[in-house]
Amino acid sequence: MEGRPLEDVELIERAQSGEVMAYEELVRRYQDVAVRTAHVISPDGDAEDAVQEAFVKAYAALSRFRVEAPFRPWLLRIVANEARNRRRSAGRRAGLALRAAEDRRPGDAAPSPESAVLADETRRALLAAINGLRDEDREIIGARYFLDLSEAEAAETLGLPRGTVKSRLSRALVRLREQLAAANGGPTRG
Repeated sequence: MEGRPLEDVELIERAQSGEVMAYEELVRRYQDVAVRTAHVISPDGDAEDAVQEAFVKAYAALSRFRVEAPFRPWLLRIVANEARNRRRSAGRRAGLALRAAEDRRPGDAAPSPESAVLADETRRALLAAINGLRDEDREIIGARYFLDLSEAEAAETLGLPRGTVKSRLSRALVRLREQLAAANGGPTRG
């Protein structure tokens, strides 16, 4: 191996033939996005446990994975299902604790103190509005905007048809705008 990183396909084929180190590399490669996905689906807890269990389930199902299919959406669907199952079994409606959103900083320059306060207030208002949405709205917005999944990847991850992703996202964004308008004392559409 001439020092180049292995492609997912190579790692998957090696893992399917029993090479544990190849699967460990896949886990390292996708750990962060898997954790962010679990937090989007089940923000109030069990996200790390859901990810661990999802990686175990993915390993057990790896022999059935079609190598020509994209690995990331397949894995994230397992993570999303596990997180969803844990959220349901806990019987709680969770708020959206998106650590990924907090870690992102627009631009490279350090903001002025005033800008930092305004940005923090805006982020808090946005997260509060997202918290007020239904689970399915939070999931679709989180998949597309916080996880940066394409429409096709979001569909695969959430187990939905692509057209459903498009329509749910559109309706979720309308509800989010209404939440933000209501929080700011503005008019809401009916």
